[in-house]
Amino acid sequence: MDKNLSIREAYGATLVELGKVDKNIVVLDADLSTSTMSCYFEKEFPDRFFEMGIAEQNMVSVATGLTLTGKTAFCNTFSVFITGRAYDQVRVGAAISKTNIKLVGSSAGLSDDDDGATHQSIEDISLMRSLPNMAVIVPVDAIEAKKMTEYISRYEGPVYMRINKQKLPVVFDEEWEFKLGKIYEIRKGSDIAIFANGIMVSKALEAAKILQKEGINTGVFNVSTVKPLDTEYIKKIATKYKKVIIAEEHSIIGGLGSAITDALRSLKDISITLIGIEDVFGRSACSYEDLLSHFGLSVKNIVNKVKIINREEK
Repeated sequence: MDKNLSIREAYGATLVELGKVDKNIVVLDADLSTSTMSCYFEKEFPDRFFEMGIAEQNMVSVATGLTLTGKTAFCNTFSVFITGRAYDQVRVGAAISKTNIKLVGSSAGLSDDDDGATHQSIEDISLMRSLPNMAVIVPVDAIEAKKMTEYISRYEGPVYMRINKQKLPVVFDEEWEFKLGKIYEIRKGSDIAIFANGIMVSKALEAAKILQKEGINTGVFNVSTVKPLDTEYIKKIATKYKKVIIAEEHSIIGGLGSAITDALRSLKDISITLIGIEDVFGRSACSYEDLLSHFGLSVKNIVNKVKIINREEK
């Protein structure tokens, strides 16, 4: 994790490369192309780019029609708008109809730090994972975003991909490959397991290094596919460690924490701790890191939680 790269820019650049190969890829945006970076595709393929204005519902409806002609449609806007404003159209046009729409929600979580609660999506995963037929994915860095975009361009069916606005630490190398539904063991451990995705993976890795110096061995797992969730693997890891932390940049209601807790409800003697946003909306701040710290999504808080759990179990 020596450098930070923009997930948005990696996504936009990958769309262009895919567009050169697959002429059936079309891209739609709702007046935010210079923020979502779909503007890269617009510049290269103006005849396959559709600027829909601030009309997210119409954008998804138009995308539905395009998929019925054999196109793969990437719909772009802020995460809070694609999952909130356009929910009915997503439900009917993408999920129920099983169309080949890729919903790409940018500025997800708290990453739009200065615009506050109205623009911060802390309930988007909950909305999307509750929809039958909808796959839900969260890249941890620019490399995973690139690999995910390549994968979903070939995947038949609706997908929601959640993209962070900020430059995030690079976790993977270029040779790494993404597979829908797979959970990746990023760091081996023995004392406690941390399941995380997005920005919280790099936070968990930093915490694990600190904890290692204090004799606590922490395993870190990247759950970049929230749905479909590999519940059998989750159970296997939880049974091995007995102590589990789930860290996410999302409400503790309905997101990764809820999904994994549901998967583990049949097991006994498993300690589960959730690190997420505690049933409140976001807020504006001077920086992204300030927001993460305010909501307990910091390396320091992960370290403290692990220490508390470790003491309680002795």
